[in-house]
Amino acid sequence: MQTLDRPPSAPAAEFETTIHRRRTRPVPVGPVIIGGGHPVAVQSMINEDTLDIPGSVAGIRRLHEIGCEIVRVTVPSLAHAKALAEINQQLLKTYQRVPIVADVHHNGMKIALEVAKHVDKVRINPGLYVFEKPNAQRESFSEAEFTEIGEKIRDTLEPLVVSLRDQGKSMRIGVNHGSLSERMLFTYGDTPEGMAQSALEFIKICESLDFRNLVISLKASRVPVMLAAYRLMVKRMDELGMDYPLHLGVTEAGDGEYGRIKSTAGIATLLADGIGDTIRVSLTEAPEKEIPVCYSILQALGLRKTMVEYVACPSCGRTLFNLEEVLHRVREATKHLTGLDIAVMGCIVNGPGEMADADYGYVGKQPGYISLYRGREEIKKVPEDRGVEELLNLIKADGRWVDP
Repeated sequence: MQTLDRPPSAPAAEFETTIHRRRTRPVPVGPVIIGGGHPVAVQSMINEDTLDIPGSVAGIRRLHEIGCEIVRVTVPSLAHAKALAEINQQLLKTYQRVPIVADVHHNGMKIALEVAKHVDKVRINPGLYVFEKPNAQRESFSEAEFTEIGEKIRDTLEPLVVSLRDQGKSMRIGVNHGSLSERMLFTYGDTPEGMAQSALEFIKICESLDFRNLVISLKASRVPVMLAAYRLMVKRMDELGMDYPLHLGVTEAGDGEYGRIKSTAGIATLLADGIGDTIRVSLTEAPEKEIPVCYSILQALGLRKTMVEYVACPSCGRTLFNLEEVLHRVREATKHLTGLDIAVMGCIVNGPGEMADADYGYVGKQPGYISLYRGREEIKKVPEDRGVEELLNLIKADGRWVDP
């Protein structure tokens, strides 16, 4: 008789089902706190021109109303920076305060200093903040040249750092794989190491000026590069005793199903390892389409509970009702609720066991009848045509219903 080799029983700790997040310092973005054990924050970016004040106000409000907690706007000129003052006033007058991040790029000291007066956080890209003219003939940077450019970066960055520090505001050091500076590319290559070193250079400048309200990102359009860069950055920060929170994202992920899968593959992988304090799903679609994907990722990992969690079997020959239709009806009736787990199971074989953690269950037990459960307890059996109605009545009787 053949025997199976079985591993010895493993300690319970090896099968931990809770994600233990990396400890990070709290960084304020207006009323929202990134890191420090606070919930993973959801971000997006409007696509309106910031000079279009009514359009920008409407875009920011649309995002915030559906759950976007921090909104980013682009600030390519001084006029755009000054427009933020009016945008904030209009938001306060017609809606409410919304945490806003300004995106500043090429040689943006004057722009950044102006916009820092009007927003909660400024995002800079180290590869673009101090523009280096490409030199096709260059093959390397000497140590002296590398240091000289570093000093220029410090001189350019210092006024912004001091302004943000004195106002109690924040900065995101946002490295992009596709826009590393020339000297980083020549020194470290087009690699995660180059991305990490680019971020570390700016972090050290900020620390030397006693400014630590920093959030770090190392985005790439290829998921393996993105994963490697963030993991390396965590390693480097741990070695240096740094505890800055991380903003996660797969940049230029595209659109549709693949854009969502690609973003989820990168963001969720790191979150599952405890890495990440705020996220953005970057889709080539209306910004509002990004927010449900963010919350679905967080809910699936148990990091946020912002909607109903539906448990449903894939259906098989044992299914005693039209499972797809019923799940749709249950979802439409309950999708406005939060904090509940609802199971819709096609038969008794898998039903009670597979839905054991659900708050409520809808199970096909015999032809024409549905059994309704509260947790593991069968509450009642009802005709199939009244199943969804009676499920809602059970939720209401328990005081867990709110009107849409």
